Amino acid sequence: MDLTELRGQLDVVDAELVRLFEKRMEICGEVAEYKKETGRKVYDQAREQEKIRKVRAQASNPFNEKCMEELFMQLMSMSRKMQYSKLAETRERRLPFIAVDALDTSAYVVYQGAEGSYSQAATEAYFGKTAKIMNVETFRDAMLALEEGSAAFAVLPIENSTAGIVSEIYDLLAEFEHFIVGEQMIRIEHCLLGVEGTTEESIRTVYSHPQSLMQCEHFLRQHSAWEQISMKNNAFAARKVAEEKDITQAAIAGAHAAEAYGLQILKRGVNQAGNNTTRFIIVSNQKIFLKNAGKISLCFEVPHESGSLYHILSHFIYNDLNMTKIESRPVEGRAWEYRFFLDFDGNLADAAVRNALCGLREETRNLRILGNY
Repeated sequence: MDLTELRGQLDVVDAELVRLFEKRMEICGEVAEYKKETGRKVYDQAREQEKIRKVRAQASNPFNEKCMEELFMQLMSMSRKMQYSKLAETRERRLPFIAVDALDTSAYVVYQGAEGSYSQAATEAYFGKTAKIMNVETFRDAMLALEEGSAAFAVLPIENSTAGIVSEIYDLLAEFEHFIVGEQMIRIEHCLLGVEGTTEESIRTVYSHPQSLMQCEHFLRQHSAWEQISMKNNAFAARKVAEEKDITQAAIAGAHAAEAYGLQILKRGVNQAGNNTTRFIIVSNQKIFLKNAGKISLCFEVPHESGSLYHILSHFIYNDLNMTKIESRPVEGRAWEYRFFLDFDGNLADAAVRNALCGLREETRNLRILGNY
């Protein structure tokens, strides 16, 4: 037979496959109604594994065995997604998040670092300079302030466009029952700061946050004799240099740190990336989200087995949700297992989002919605 005849035969088989697929999905819809009425879970892992075993046994050769496994995994995945869509309206009531028109900008806000830090700049950019702002020494202290109720919001840096994520923030989001309610972008322009009389020739030691030192690597490479010392925060570095009044010391920080501590700007823009930007998240201890929110963050774990993450991500494809970011962090106490952090476009009030969350809740471990903002 020629290619045209072979393709004709495939068309006949494919038409039959379509008919059988639609019949299968019709039956799955009835299964969904039964599970909805009886309260049974959609995902039955034991049943699916047994089904895979049976269809593999019916295949005529090893290659087809593997194909049968992949085909039926996809068929059952599509069945689950259809069932989740029927259950989504019921599950909607189980999302304990409250939609609000605006955040309470009169409440206390905490940031990590000292006066003059980029975190202070982000806090003032989001809440205004007249907000009730206080600062603490560590990121954990900021989260504890929310937990204790001494602050209603915390402003924390979560990633930089050149240096990457702030891993400690991801770990703290998994540890504390706090929620992201907003975000603020701050353009980063690092400056070389020193006390009066300091020159580039007099400097022997430079202080800054390790990420800032990394972002200024090209500039610092020109001064290889300088000792680089990491600090918890750029503003702490600027404060140290200002207090010690030593012309052999310099700090790398923003221009607002120079203003806060009376330092001279010896050189502007010492970071190599002109588009250097840090994303700050606004965190609350309340389960709230703005009604016009358009991004959702969540974290979850998956079984440590082949294809598990692939099948989880298919929920976003099926519901036409745009995933914008995914990160992983080790799960404490479980070697080589990871917790995934994921951002995608959407609002908790959207039907597609509710449908995806319905599936994720059943098929992941320790799913947490970190916020809608």
